[in-house]
Amino acid sequence: MRARTTLLLAAAGTAAAVTAVAAFKACHLKVYADRHRIEITPRPRPNCPHCHGDGGWWTGGAFPEMEACGCWSDRREIRIRLLPVPGWDEPPF
Repeated sequence: MRARTTLLLAAAGTAAAVTAVAAFKACHLKVYADRHRIEITPRPRPNCPHCHGDGGWWTGGAFPEMEACGCWSDRREIRIRLLPVPGWDEPPF
């Protein structure tokens, strides 16, 4: 009985993860997770009429810069802190 319950819970967890990934792709969000944080950041829309999915365009001049499109730059990014990053006990060099 315990093995059956464990398998059912594992299948439900896998299905939930697959559903979450599909939802994030549909919303044009990028998810990054490790043991210290979870980050959800916006991505450019592939069908944007302004940037055509590139995320922005280059402005002219001697030192060109990229101007970000509003399809992703005006949206918030979310960071959830999980575990603190351990400090270093010795200098880096």
